[in-house]
Amino acid sequence: MRQEVHCSAADKMDVNQAKQEHLLALKVMRLTKPTLFTNMPVTCEDRDLPGDLFLRLMKDDPSTVKGAETLILGEMLTLPQNFGNIFLGETFSSYISVHNDSSQVVKDILVKADLQTSSQRLNLSASNSAVSELKPECCIDDVIHHEVKEIGTHILVCAVSYTTQTGEKLYFRKFFKFQVLKPLDVKTKFYNAETDEVFLEAQIQNITTSPMFMEKVSLEPSMMYNVTELNNVASADESMSTFGKMSYLQPLDTRQYLYCLKPKPEHAEKAGVIKGVTVIGKLDIVWKTNLGERGRLQTSQLQRMAPGYGDVRLSLEFIPDTVNLEEPFDITCKITNCSERTMDLLLEMCNTRSVHWCGVSGRQLGKLSPSSSLSIPLKLLCSVQGLQLISGLRLTDTFLKRTYEYDDIAHVLVVCPFISPES
Repeated sequence: MRQEVHCSAADKMDVNQAKQEHLLALKVMRLTKPTLFTNMPVTCEDRDLPGDLFLRLMKDDPSTVKGAETLILGEMLTLPQNFGNIFLGETFSSYISVHNDSSQVVKDILVKADLQTSSQRLNLSASNSAVSELKPECCIDDVIHHEVKEIGTHILVCAVSYTTQTGEKLYFRKFFKFQVLKPLDVKTKFYNAETDEVFLEAQIQNITTSPMFMEKVSLEPSMMYNVTELNNVASADESMSTFGKMSYLQPLDTRQYLYCLKPKPEHAEKAGVIKGVTVIGKLDIVWKTNLGERGRLQTSQLQRMAPGYGDVRLSLEFIPDTVNLEEPFDITCKITNCSERTMDLLLEMCNTRSVHWCGVSGRQLGKLSPSSSLSIPLKLLCSVQGLQLISGLRLTDTFLKRTYEYDDIAHVLVVCPFISPES
C-alpha cells in the first residue's frame, strides 16, 4: 500500500542570509508523516447547567471519532507545524527546492547539501553535477535521505552557486540546525552459569513520548558463541512471544530480554580463549512509531569480563535438577587445566552433613596438559531434604603440592519419593 508523504512548514532556523538580493530562492522542508489529531474533550453531567450542549458540540465536530466523541485521539490527520523531534536510528528526509524568482535565465546552477555532525561532514546531494540553465519561475528539486547514527547537534548546510546572464558568479548558503535525541536506553547485565553458558539480560526503556512497536530485538553473537533467545514460549502449534502478539512499548516503560550464549565446541575446549575480556556480540533493535516510521539501532560490541578460575577450573557437564532422598545419583564433572604447565592431579571427596560421596577418595587422575580437559563421572547421595549444596571436592597438584578446594559446585533439589505432593 502506498503511503502519502507530506511536507511540514519550512524550517525557520536558517541564518547567514546574504545581504545581496539573489536571483534564486532556496527552501528546505523536512519530509515527515502526519500525526493523528488530538483534542481535549469537555463533558459534564446532564443535570449541570450546560446540559447536553458539550456532547452535541463534540458530535458535530468533524475531527472526533463517531460514537466515541470523548476519546482524546481523533480520526483526522494533521500536518506537523514545526521541525519535530529526530531520534537516533531514524531516517532524516528533507526536500530541497531552488526556485528562480527573477525574470532572467540563470546558468550553471549547483546545489549542494552537506550534513555536519560533531565528528564528520557528509555529502547528501543526489547529484554533484551542475544544471546548465534555469528559466524564470522554474525550480530544481531534490530529496535527501540520511540514517541518523549520532546523537547531538546536526547542521544541514545547503549551498547554491550560479552564474547570471552577465557572467557574474554568485554563491549563498543556508544553515538548518536540529538536535538528534536518544530514543532508547539500553542496559545489559551478564550472569555466569555453573557451566560455560553465559546469560545476557538486556533492559530496553522507551524514553520518547510516543509508543513503540518493537519489531525485532535480537542478539548477533560473536564468532565464539552460539545464542539461544529465551523470549518465546513454545506451545503446541507455534512459538509465542512472552510479551504477547502486540509488542508495544509505552513511553518510559522498560522491558527485559534474555539470551543464553554458549561457547562453540572449538572454543570451549581451549581454556585460554575464555580468559580475560571476551566479545559477546551486539544487539540489533528495530522498532516502528506513529504511522509506521521505522528506526533501527545496533549497539557496539558487548564485552564481558570472564570470571577468574585460577589454575584449575571445575565445571559440571551433567547434574539432575531433582533427586530422591537417600538414593544415589550421578553427576559428571569437567576439570580444565587453565595454567601453562602440566599437572598431576589427585581427587579427594569429603562428605558434608547432607552430601555423601560414593566411591574411592584419593584417586589419581593422571597428568593433565595445559588447556586440556578431563571428564569424570561421580556418584553421590543426599540425606537431607530441600535445596542442597553440592560441595566437598578437593584437587591436589602432586607436582607443587597445592590443593584446590571446591565447596560451591552446584545446587540440587532433594525430595522424598514416599510423600505425595498433595500432602
